[in-house]
Amino acid sequence: MELAGRTVLVTGASKGIGAEIVRAVGAAGATVIAHCRSDRAGAEAALSAVPPERRYILQADQADPRAMDALWRDALALAPRIDVVVLNAAVFLNTGGIEDDLDAWETAWETQWRVNVAAPTRLMKHAVNHFVGAGGGVLVTMSSWTAQRGAGSPKTVAYAASKAAVRAAAQTVARHYAKAGVLSYIVAPGVVRTQMSVDAAAVAGGEAQVTAGLAMGEWVPPEELGELVAFLATGRVRHLTGATIDVNGASYLR
Repeated sequence: MELAGRTVLVTGASKGIGAEIVRAVGAAGATVIAHCRSDRAGAEAALSAVPPERRYILQADQADPRAMDALWRDALALAPRIDVVVLNAAVFLNTGGIEDDLDAWETAWETQWRVNVAAPTRLMKHAVNHFVGAGGGVLVTMSSWTAQRGAGSPKTVAYAASKAAVRAAAQTVARHYAKAGVLSYIVAPGVVRTQMSVDAAAVAGGEAQVTAGLAMGEWVPPEELGELVAFLATGRVRHLTGATIDVNGASYLR
């Protein structure tokens, strides 16, 4: 129970990686504030094993970055001290690429910029200021291997760019707030067994073709990412702050 007595806020907690993060940090003893946009039932399912006194759900639409202000206020009303913030929520659009029309291009860039960059970095701003005032805290930002290697399809250039942008923001936090006790880690998953990756595979040749290109011949189980984030949330390896941790089964090495 390494996270006993700590409060963890997780965005995008109703499914996929976010749901597994919620399960893992809850199992480690944390009080969990699970954010979702509309799938409250999914968030409740993810929290089902967490005791009632240690679980909360907050809803906010990340398509409006200003909604993160209210989300943060509501989180503080539940727990005046938040120890860990996990920026996981994101959207993936498989249109709006280099060869698509300008309407699709604009939609892809504007939507993914709001949801994947403007909203999480706004919440990041609130979290870091809170951590500095509290004497420290842990920020975990979910990026993607596309931020390092580029997207697997020209259709998803905006998604790759958004994940690179949020990574750079988290690295900046690491550099400038380390002395204040703020630890900022970045996790860059490869192909994870989630609906988002299924959608991405559809524009990259199909699931079989994507799997054939993986060193282990299998997709990353989201449970492994949940366990990793739960470990990072402990802050036990402080000097890992600023690092981007690749989780792709040796399919992309750098």
